[in-house]
Amino acid sequence: MAALVSIFNDVIGPVMRGPSSSHCAAALRIGRLARDLVGGTPEEVLVEFDRAGSLPTTHESQGSDMGLCGGLLGWECTADGLPDSAAALAAAGCRLRFTTVDSGDPHPNTYRLALSRDDRRHTLRGISTGGGMIEVIDIDGFGLALAGDAHETLLWPRDRAAAERVVARLEASAESDGVVLHERGVTGGDGWLVRASGPGFVATDLCAALERSGDLLAVRCLAPVLPVPTRPSSRVPFATAAELLAHDAGRGLPLSRHAIDYECQRGGLTEQRVLEMMAGIVQILKRSIAVGIAGTTHADRVLGHQSGEFARLLAAGRLLDGGALDRTVLYVTALMEVKSALGVIVAMPTAGACAALPGVVIAVAERMGKNDEEIARALLAAGLVGAFVATAWTFAAEVGGCQAEGGAAAAMAAAALVTLAGGPTPRAVAAASMALQSMIGLVCDPVANRVEAPCLGKNVMAAANALACANMALAGFDEVIPLDEVIETARRVGGQMPRELRCTALGGLSITPTSLAIQARLESARAGCGKTGCGCG
Repeated sequence: MAALVSIFNDVIGPVMRGPSSSHCAAALRIGRLARDLVGGTPEEVLVEFDRAGSLPTTHESQGSDMGLCGGLLGWECTADGLPDSAAALAAAGCRLRFTTVDSGDPHPNTYRLALSRDDRRHTLRGISTGGGMIEVIDIDGFGLALAGDAHETLLWPRDRAAAERVVARLEASAESDGVVLHERGVTGGDGWLVRASGPGFVATDLCAALERSGDLLAVRCLAPVLPVPTRPSSRVPFATAAELLAHDAGRGLPLSRHAIDYECQRGGLTEQRVLEMMAGIVQILKRSIAVGIAGTTHADRVLGHQSGEFARLLAAGRLLDGGALDRTVLYVTALMEVKSALGVIVAMPTAGACAALPGVVIAVAERMGKNDEEIARALLAAGLVGAFVATAWTFAAEVGGCQAEGGAAAAMAAAALVTLAGGPTPRAVAAASMALQSMIGLVCDPVANRVEAPCLGKNVMAAANALACANMALAGFDEVIPLDEVIETARRVGGQMPRELRCTALGGLSITPTSLAIQARLESARAGCGKTGCGCG
């Protein structure tokens, strides 16, 4: 994760295909960086997963294979051919192997890659931190903290003296925001790596001059995979809800105003650009809702097309009158169905919880007659609450259970709805606190190891919870516990959860007889398909 959370990097996004952002999008981003490391599509890749982590049981059914193969091909998260990326990678001449090892990785979503192309051979270890965010923590045995939010030039000097000369030349050139010299210890053998991060790569002629001097053995350039860059000048006006409320100082400003200021400072963006970026996301969401209601199909799927019949019965007046909640259920279901069919969705804050926030906000906005800019502002408000969660904790269910995904989505949606209704910042923050409080302890136990059931119900629950808490906050209800303390409590509870209840398919509904039977049927269908990692059955 980037040192400073960005609404567009960490919370609202990525725009993607696939059932799980922490699997599909994150794996794709790790694959993109690994591809750059060897200078193109690799010839051989060995992928290792820790036996005690979450990936041995989830990497195939939740799309890690699909995403990783797409990244190794250099594709975007929205590529049309992503479901068939494994076949495309094989056709490109890459030999890919997966294996399980006892590596003792502390993070459950750890990818260990050994890859080669021509005379280039490298290792890379990366982790999926939740919501599609990643961190590369090791390249060739050198410990790093690389988030994919800058142009990275990696230079391998010949020896220690050469490393110091390279660092001096780079610092004098002022071509990078930061230059760091990494040195391997005795256990890893002698070696040095210079990392130069910036808005662009170190100039080709400078690298060539360093190579001609004999100081450099190799140079690799890794392009950013996140939309908002990080610079030394990047900063945020507040990192917690308490700091936000002190900054707001009872001025009655909407939370969206503070969210815009936050992202402008974080990414060096103009207010117009921030609004344009979020307005584009609103259009994607509306198209996805329409696609879902019209009908989606996918073989490797637990649930069929249900939103269309809901829409028909709702229009015919044959359902109970739930007001705005009826349209919310329709939109949440439509978005979840698009996700499960590998259509284009937006992780908000994750793919597994992609529907609660946009479903309820767009449904309520339409009922209120709000326009797209007002929806965009509400989503920005939601993004700021999500930034507080991401700064203090995680969106990864593998780390914190579904409270980290559905709970965060409910808190974000509640704040967005208060903003949509014209409420001030303190009431939006109160709504977020109440919504998250009521979802602390929620486990992650996907049926048949697919992100569909009970995920659909949990998204609907999060949306309904958000709507109720927004009205409670607007009516002046006391949230009792401040939002920051609620986030910290959820983090602590997540650490107390058994591993089996944190998206491993080893507990809860995942191991019921019906779930296991569905999983066996779907895996049999996939085996008959003859494809690897496509998830299409």
